[in-house]
Amino acid sequence: MSHATDRTHDRDLRSWVESANREGSDFPIQNLPFGSFRRRDSGQTHVGVAIGDQVLDLSACENAGLLEGLAAAEACTAHSLNAWMACSAEDRRALRRRLVELLEEGTAPGRIQAVGKCLVPTEELELLLPANVGDYTDFYASVFHATNIGKMFRPDNPLLPNYKHIPIGYHGRASSIVVSETPVRRPQGQTKADDADSPTFGPSKLLDYELEVGAFIGPGNQLGHPIPIEEAEDHLVGLCLVNDWSARDLQKWEYQPLGPFLAKSFTTTISPWVVTAEALTPFRVPAFERPEGDPQPLPYLSSPANEAHGGVDLTLEVWLQSERMRQEGHEPIRLSRGNFAKLYWTVAQMITHHTSNGCDLRPGHLLASGTVSGPTKGERGCLMELTTKGAEPLELPTGETRKFLADGDEVILRGYCEREGFVRIGFGECRGRIEAAG
Repeated sequence: MSHATDRTHDRDLRSWVESANREGSDFPIQNLPFGSFRRRDSGQTHVGVAIGDQVLDLSACENAGLLEGLAAAEACTAHSLNAWMACSAEDRRALRRRLVELLEEGTAPGRIQAVGKCLVPTEELELLLPANVGDYTDFYASVFHATNIGKMFRPDNPLLPNYKHIPIGYHGRASSIVVSETPVRRPQGQTKADDADSPTFGPSKLLDYELEVGAFIGPGNQLGHPIPIEEAEDHLVGLCLVNDWSARDLQKWEYQPLGPFLAKSFTTTISPWVVTAEALTPFRVPAFERPEGDPQPLPYLSSPANEAHGGVDLTLEVWLQSERMRQEGHEPIRLSRGNFAKLYWTVAQMITHHTSNGCDLRPGHLLASGTVSGPTKGERGCLMELTTKGAEPLELPTGETRKFLADGDEVILRGYCEREGFVRIGFGECRGRIEAAG
């Protein structure tokens, strides 16, 4: 995959959609993230791209002849992004170039009129899951998160011997992935107190969020045919925000010997917009520099391109608002700010390792990074880390404290990329509010 920028990344590029030009907009013309939505006026489900506070309906564009000659045009008439994800990287790039031509300032008035008929205010739409997620894998790619968690249980040996040699992951539950703003029901399950003789069943008392990034898979591979590291990014369509909600008390009791199960499978929330690999090009950075003495990746997980461009300079934030904060008029407060570039393993390495045994990945499959944390306390991506397993509670503006999440709490994830010489692009939000157990 090419990491060269082109005119679609030009900082001087502006759109005739005025809201896209506002300072701080998540969705300037240099971004154009893809998503799926339902029109409230007709109930029809279409795919589109976000531009400012509007969504360009790609099905309407195709029906109007605005996408003529593009190999990806037919995929734009589908009800989810899976068909678009199945297109080649070059066909997706060609579609991106056409969309910029349709939306850039200076477009002919007649064409602006035609494109304008395909725009719908975002507030008039119901945003949906961007794709039918056929399979979901969650990794554990932050060495800072793995170390912080490991210290709580193995102070003298926080990292297990395999961690720096192999991207660790587990197969998650695709059926319980939901789009941002879907309520999150507190799960019930078995837990066992340290001083108890036997477990009990009931609502989780140690409910947590996890700040993660999701990578959507493009064309994918055939069963039995691994994806080499040199080709891995040809299968990366784009990124989204992920909140992999976790019931820590359920997890503690159930995870041995086979790992996470009901503590993770009750809900995973993702943001509605897929920020494309092409839009992220200006923000690619070298892969995480391993400390001296750490093992280098095995040859199948190593390439010069991955070392030079494997990271993404993506700032990630977690915000929290309690029920009482809403009632008293307090805005959400930021709990942490981290960066996706500090992951020990890159997305390309995750893709290559996932397929190294011949496992097939298909369009719309989702790989998540695992909790993104950094070396400082302000970069920790979950409450388990921030409160040191509840020993150091957070204080909210209302005087409330939080060791773990309470009913009514809303967690908001935000992400954005910025670099001198380029326009800032954002990911929108990934929101979820906790409801009481049923």
